Amino acid sequence: MKRNRSWWYLLMALSFGIASLFPSVASAQAPFPVRPIQIIVPFSPGGMSDLIARPFASILEKELRQPVAIVNKAGAGGAVGMQAAAISKADGYTLTVTLTSISIMPEVDKVFGRPPTYKREDFAPIAMLTSDTNILVVKAEAPWKNLEEFIADARKRPNGIKYSSSGVYGAMHVPMELLAQAAGIQMRHIPTSGGGTAVTSLLGGHVDCLAGAHNVSLPHIKAGTLRVLACWGEKRMEVFPQVPTLKELGYDVTFSLWSGLFAPKATPPGVLQVLRKATRKVTEEAEFKAAMDKMQVTINYMDADEFQRYWDKEALVLAKGIQRMGKVH
Repeated sequence: MKRNRSWWYLLMALSFGIASLFPSVASAQAPFPVRPIQIIVPFSPGGMSDLIARPFASILEKELRQPVAIVNKAGAGGAVGMQAAAISKADGYTLTVTLTSISIMPEVDKVFGRPPTYKREDFAPIAMLTSDTNILVVKAEAPWKNLEEFIADARKRPNGIKYSSSGVYGAMHVPMELLAQAAGIQMRHIPTSGGGTAVTSLLGGHVDCLAGAHNVSLPHIKAGTLRVLACWGEKRMEVFPQVPTLKELGYDVTFSLWSGLFAPKATPPGVLQVLRKATRKVTEEAEFKAAMDKMQVTINYMDADEFQRYWDKEALVLAKGIQRMGKVH
């Protein structure tokens, strides 16, 4: 009996010893999440991704029953924050809510022949949250009543038409250059510090047009001070059903300003599944819908697999456009 008991104690000691050598095995079996989560927003507070991420995080806390904090890491067109997210520990506790620019910055690095700040392959998409299309906006008193007149004038006066944007290679700069490439025109780019500043520049008469998110320009369009000539969507927008798409007008150009939730690539599948399920629930919550309605932003939930296919296809188009743009300072 004593011998059996001794063997039992020996086996227990060996079991505890082996478990202490492999703590990761025990932790891997722990439920997710068991501690606070942070969402990196790679832009300044008050920008579109920040305004989407904050209500999203607030509701995600309730779904996951853990605190979810927003951490703004702005700089280099979003590259600083996206790099921080890409190299973070792949355990589901550091995520990022970012925009279409996640596809743009790696291509910009290639154009300048510099090491990539991050790669698209560093990320696992969890879900698309929202998406809208850019619109071509001019002042109400501008001489162009439609896109045909605008393009015709631009062809007559290379670099004579000026447009503002939120910054070089940004989500207002790239779509305008894609249009210029398709139409065979040249316009003068005037970068500013953000989308709101770009609209102010147009209202002040410092530039002639811009390619911006509709929610930024909408109050001025309703007030009759700005006019929409076209949109970059696959189809017409519900808010502007009378505005044609560039495709309708003969220019094979689209651009979507979307937001999405991402994790580092090596995040365990089980953790990603928890996040996917919770994210779907958040986008269906009345509270999140109300927050997006207030911003005039369209919820367009797309689960990981579908989002990955969409992202891959879009990134190829953007890469070609940026390569044609070349170096812009």
